Amino acid sequence: MSQQTQTTTSLRAVPQLDLAAQYASIGEEIRGAIERVLASQQFILGREGAALETEIAHLCGAAHGIGVASGTDALILALRACGVSAGDEVIIPPFTFVATASAVNAIGARPVFVDIRPDTYNLDPSDLPRRVTKKTKAIIPVHLYGLPADMDPILDFARANDLRVIEDNAQSLGATYKGRPTGSMSDVACISFYPTKNLGAYGDAGMMVTNSGEAAERLRRLRNHGQSGKYVSSEAGWNSRLDEIQAAILRVKLRRLPEWQRARLSNAATYSKLLLGVPGIAPPLIPENYSHAFHQYTIRVEQRDALQQFLAERNIGSAVYYPVPLHLQPLYSSLGHKPGDFPHAEHAAKEVISLPMYPELQADQIARVAEAVIEFVTK
Repeated sequence: MSQQTQTTTSLRAVPQLDLAAQYASIGEEIRGAIERVLASQQFILGREGAALETEIAHLCGAAHGIGVASGTDALILALRACGVSAGDEVIIPPFTFVATASAVNAIGARPVFVDIRPDTYNLDPSDLPRRVTKKTKAIIPVHLYGLPADMDPILDFARANDLRVIEDNAQSLGATYKGRPTGSMSDVACISFYPTKNLGAYGDAGMMVTNSGEAAERLRRLRNHGQSGKYVSSEAGWNSRLDEIQAAILRVKLRRLPEWQRARLSNAATYSKLLLGVPGIAPPLIPENYSHAFHQYTIRVEQRDALQQFLAERNIGSAVYYPVPLHLQPLYSSLGHKPGDFPHAEHAAKEVISLPMYPELQADQIARVAEAVIEFVTK
């Protein structure tokens, strides 16, 4: 092993995400919340879940919150509540986690892909007209990495074509678009509380928010075996109920979310100050009148895989979200897509890399990461 390799690998690790650092600051509160649920012996559809639903709905500027077992279940039930069924088509971007599309498959519908904007990585509204058909029933814009999609033209297109809109807000809780919170602009919005999210549970958990009382009532039935009353089911439903322990944990963390979000914004600003203008690096774009939740701090570089290896050799974590766009996944080979069909998504998949980002990240760690990235692109 060379002297340089010994030196770099002996440096203290900068993980891409450090949940242990978060727990160190809130562990006592978390344990107290869990004990409170255990003492109550109410584990499903109780007070903690109901309170969290109200609090998350308020955060999203929505009237109703409906807790479920995961973000994926939220998408599936939202599609059902919006009237999407087998044989229908749902428009989604190909540059997102597979759950956005697999939720469509789960109800027998077909995902139809629309390319992304290369600067924001979100669905490109200008690509919608050529993708819509008589079978199209809904659009799922994804607010990727913490940045809202361009919702106004999407909503205008949906209204003109009698389509429902479901926000995939798994990564952008707390972000805003032209003054409106993500989650407030669609028929139903879906949230994931997967542990790595900005507001993460200690297991799977999710929620749907909506301004429609009718939709909320149906979603509450659908998550609980279609029951309209105790042991009375009015339609086929699902078993997807947010449990009380996860709700209690999330309520503790929700109180810290504004503080954590300020830290994320500060960390992102520091990264951008250090990386802005460096040839070969494209930092995240924040369009005017948007606010970014910075679930990820994602840059673009041409030799992404080599950069990731370079960082790993220096004990710096990173992640690639997502290396294979959905239209080229084996799961969707039957749709007949080929390389080149969605060029912006494909180019992004080859070039994006997410650097360490979490509230507890320190200024010296950010400087070390940025220094390594700059060293790589300028060597």
